[in-house]
Formats: sequence, C-alpha cells, structure tokens
Amino acid sequence: MTRQVSATARAPLTRDRVLRAAVTLADETGIDALSMRKLAQVLGVVPMALYKHVANKEELLDGMLDVVVGEIDPPTAAGEDWRAAVRQRILSARRALRRHPWASRVLESRAAPTPVVMQYMDSMIGMFRAGGLSVDLTHHVMHAMGSRILGFSQELFATPPSAVPPPDEETARQMAARFPYISEITTRIAHDEASVVGSGCDDQFEFEFSLDLLLDGFERLRRSHWTSRP
Repeated sequence: MTRQVSATARAPLTRDRVLRAAVTLADETGIDALSMRKLAQVLGVVPMALYKHVANKEELLDGMLDVVVGEIDPPTAAGEDWRAAVRQRILSARRALRRHPWASRVLESRAAPTPVVMQYMDSMIGMFRAGGLSVDLTHHVMHAMGSRILGFSQELFATPPSAVPPPDEETARQMAARFPYISEITTRIAHDEASVVGSGCDDQFEFEFSLDLLLDGFERLRRSHWTSRP
C-alpha cells in the first residue's frame, strides 16, 4: 500500500487524474462519502494541491460528470434510420450512468449544464434534425424526452415503493379495498427486488419500453408533418 501511494504521489497531478480518481472514489464509496480530503488521500497529496485543478467541490462534481458523459458512444449518422441511431446512443448513455450510479443524482442537482453536457445535448438535437424532424417537432421532442436523453428517468417518488416495507395482511386487505387497481398491478406482476423504479419493475425493460414508445410516436409525427402551430 505504501509503495502504491508513493507511486501515485510521484506521478504528476493533473485535472484529468483528479477527476478520474474522484469518479472511481464515488463509484466505490458513494457520492455522499466523497470529499476533497478523502480524494487527496487517494492521490497521495495534501488537500490544497487539488485546488490548483478544481476550484471547489461543485467544480469537481461538474468535472466528474464530464468524465461520465465522455464515456457515451459518439453519435452515428441518423438518416432514415434515425430511431435506431438515437436509441443506440441513449442506451450507451444509460450504460455509462449504470456504471456510475451516483451520476444521475448529481446531474439532477446541477444548476446549469457544463459545456461537455451541452455538447452532448447539441449532438442529440443534431441527430433528430438529421433524421428529418423539424425544428418545431425537435423542440417538443427534447421536452418529452427529458432526462431520458441522458439515459435515466426521473421517477414519480423520491423513495421507490420497493424501499417501503410490505404491509401486514390486514393493512394489505384494507389497501386493496381502497386502492383496487394499485393492489392488482402490484400483486400480479413478477417482482424485481433490485428495481429502483418500483416493486415489480425491471429497470432496463421499463426504460426501453418508454424510450421505444416515444421514438415511435416521434416518427409518426414526423411522417405527418406535425406542427405545434395552429
């Protein structure tokens, strides 16, 4: 361990090294445990050395997101098969975010996107435009896509139902009487306990299901020359 820290300390400290070390640390310990002090320990430097490369914790988080977005596959030619090209890239973004589970939460916390995130969004808009969608339709498409454009979906509840302990038999009976359709759908669907969408949901399936519905709908609007104008 001493030899490893010494080797790290001898390597020149750069912004890229700082950001990638922070990403790895967040992956291993969680974003809440990330601090400049712990990051400095990992890099074998004093905390003040980090501030030559990132001004503060917020700039560090922005830079970490840029590293994650940099893992997304570059855009491919859209053309007539624009749906497949867009789908492929969004699923690449989802894979990147699944490798770094903290990233979606940090993305939601940003007051403004970084230039790297802006570049990604610009390229996605370009794929829709190259696929034949009008400026008007593309504008509304981006609103409809929301966070899915970056590979994740913002769920209805901050605490998913799967995180809530199951009710006892009497409470379950009362809930079924009061909320029959919720009870029906939650008791008759195969459960995925690891789901963050909710009990009984397969995260990846739900994401792709929604994505395909949206892309198919956008294509129908494109073919009909849809416009938001009267």
